[in-house]
Amino acid sequence: MTDSTTPFEADILAQPGALIDLADANDDNALDQLTSRPWGRIVLTGMGSSHFAGLPTWRSFIAQGRQAWWVDAGQLLDTPELITPDTLVVATSQSGASGELVELVERLQTGVLTAGALAGITADPESPLATAADVLLPLHSGDEATVSTKSYLNTLGVHRQLIGAFTNEPKGVARAEIRAAAALVSSLVDSLSVQAIAEKALSYPRPRLASVGWGNHATTALYAALITKESSKVPIEGFIGGQFRHGPYELAGEGLTVFVYGAGDPESASSLGRLTEDLNASGATTIVVGDGRFEGSVALPAPSEGNLLGLVGGAVTAELVAVELAKVNGVVPGAFAYGSKITTAL
Repeated sequence: MTDSTTPFEADILAQPGALIDLADANDDNALDQLTSRPWGRIVLTGMGSSHFAGLPTWRSFIAQGRQAWWVDAGQLLDTPELITPDTLVVATSQSGASGELVELVERLQTGVLTAGALAGITADPESPLATAADVLLPLHSGDEATVSTKSYLNTLGVHRQLIGAFTNEPKGVARAEIRAAAALVSSLVDSLSVQAIAEKALSYPRPRLASVGWGNHATTALYAALITKESSKVPIEGFIGGQFRHGPYELAGEGLTVFVYGAGDPESASSLGRLTEDLNASGATTIVVGDGRFEGSVALPAPSEGNLLGLVGGAVTAELVAVELAKVNGVVPGAFAYGSKITTAL
């Protein structure tokens, strides 16, 4: 990146430092408060990329046999009965001030809803979510100019710590993984070249884009689609696993570019292989992100495991692609045209 680096690109470059800040912070006491009592149920909520980052945590809780739900805050406001007096509500909002989270906080504070406890994951310690939370888990990601970058990776890091706390993992293991993720970000930013991919994707008379991920990598597919729309103004949709075959598959053929996250992860290898083979046969272009290789697909090397390193590697790859798509599309990467950093309207 050059002297004309945009604020969005600057935030991408600042991600390793933000991850190190998170690793250096000691929030073990707050995590211990969350695991100090049994919960009848755990509800993970948020909006946008803040909500997406909780998907691996939900999958971990389910694997542990816990009663857990992953419901975006808008849906939660529509189904408030999900919150009971023995519910731990884990609310993630990078700003801590998004409209749905503010409404949820108000209902909890006024007694319209009664929860066992509210855990807030946010970057702003003065936000409505932070000041209302019974337990605060700060992101330590600092200020952010536009589209979620630093705050998203640090959100993944905090959720990784949350998983570790609820699995009785030795303290320090998650922090070591966060430091490793910081090094990975630096390596990917220095080594990945995705300009040609962006140019080809938008070269067709009728370009279509999609992102697909299985298991924990579904969170990356959803994140990739969200930030690509925000930062490049290019239409793209994100899909969890086999959802893509149920209707959107009719978009196949020349002009469709599908980014597949988690290539090489044994959990999804067979499904990914079949999908990429079928799409390539239709004339579509498939970009596989991970350490797996599929004949006829373009490979972007990144960790493929469904752990923090795999999620961070996929997310950074998506950010770099979004920057190049914006440039090819003739817009400033990450610059908002109609929206804003914090969405307060319900």
